[in-house]
Amino acid sequence: MNTPDMSSAIQRGMQKQFSLRQKQINQGERRVGWKAAFGAPQALEKFGISAPLVGFLTDKTLMQDGTTLVQADYAKPALEPEIAIHMGAGVSPGASLAEAKAAIRGLGPAIELADVTFPPDDPEEILAHNIYHRGLILGDCDTRFAGGEVSGLTGILTCNGNIVIDTSDVEAMTGRLGEIVRHFANFLAPFGGTIETGDVIIAGSLIPPYWVDQPLEFSYELTPIGRLQVLFDAEQEI
Repeated sequence: MNTPDMSSAIQRGMQKQFSLRQKQINQGERRVGWKAAFGAPQALEKFGISAPLVGFLTDKTLMQDGTTLVQADYAKPALEPEIAIHMGAGVSPGASLAEAKAAIRGLGPAIELADVTFPPDDPEEILAHNIYHRGLILGDCDTRFAGGEVSGLTGILTCNGNIVIDTSDVEAMTGRLGEIVRHFANFLAPFGGTIETGDVIIAGSLIPPYWVDQPLEFSYELTPIGRLQVLFDAEQEI
């Protein structure tokens, strides 16, 4: 079952993750797709890998755009502005880059919520706990960006009205979107995972995790597609 960059720790972590995923699906959760994580250059170097780690997405963690969360409900929350890859066809293991790109129906914005409840040092434990995933806000899919072409996209992130990033190099932290899809198809196959029509793949954060340590209004616009927002309060209103 060995594949490039798949250490025994990563294999064990993925086996545990897939057991968790199957349990959740058996309980009635619907598959949404997959998530990339630790794909930034520094993270790849830390874990000695050349492509991102992979987690799963179900409808249980989907959140509404504009939702308000409570900081006290999380141990160490982080927000990540991402590009969502919407799949119009499945991708088989061993697919070419051209085949992977051809299967991409369009792109859209996404915000992922993570909660780092233990240090990010052990890839087996990180994978076994689905890479800290706690929530996901998805925007619309824009088919003008079919094939995963990002030319013309700009990511603008503001926090409490202050610009955190304004970039047209939206793949700088994640790597090329078509390569991510291709990698996922190969990485998931030994565990029975597949890339299917209708799947959504969130490609990793455009910035390092944005740690939530105070009340905030977090706004992410993937121009020209759309804008998403999430708010954090210090405590629940009574």
